[in-house]
Amino acid sequence: AKEIKSKLGILLQKPESAIDLIIPYPEKPEKPTKSQKPSPEEAWQWRNSLEKLLQNPYGLASFRNFLQSEFSEENIEFWIACEDYKKIKLPAKMAEKAKKIYEEFIQSEAPKEVNIDHFTKSVTMKNLVEPSVSTFDLAQKRIFILMEKDSLPRYVRSDIYQELIK
Repeated sequence: AKEIKSKLGILLQKPESAIDLIIPYPEKPEKPTKSQKPSPEEAWQWRNSLEKLLQNPYGLASFRNFLQSEFSEENIEFWIACEDYKKIKLPAKMAEKAKKIYEEFIQSEAPKEVNIDHFTKSVTMKNLVEPSVSTFDLAQKRIFILMEKDSLPRYVRSDIYQELIK
C-alpha cells in the first residue's frame, strides 16, 4: 500500500511526466526494422493492390518515404489522418481532430491541401457541422483512388519498390 501511495504521490507531483510514465511513446515514428521487411512475393502483390500495401506497416512506411522523396506526401498523410480519426470515440476529440484535418488538408490554401473536387470538398464541409466517423469518407475515398491511379504506378517503378521485390 505504501508503495502504491508513493507512486501516486510522484505522479501527482509531476503531471507532465505522469503521461510519459503511463503511456510511453516514441519521439519519432519508428522506421520498419529488417525483421518486418516483407518477402518479395508479398511485396509483389502490392503492385496491384494499394489496399494491401497500406495494410502492411512496412509497405505503408516504404510508400510514404517514396512520396516524401517526391514531395507529394500530403495524400498519404491525409489518408493516415483519416484512419486515425476513425478510431476516435469521444465526440469532443472527434470534433477537434476533424477541425485540424480540415485546416491542414481540405480548406483552400491549407498547408498540405489535397487535390479533391468541389463536390467532395462541399460534402466534407457539410459533414463537419456534426462530425462522425464517416465525416471524411468521401474525401478519403477520392484520395485513395488518386493514389491508386497516380502514386502507386510511380512507386512500383521506383528503386525503393524494385529493391523489395528482388
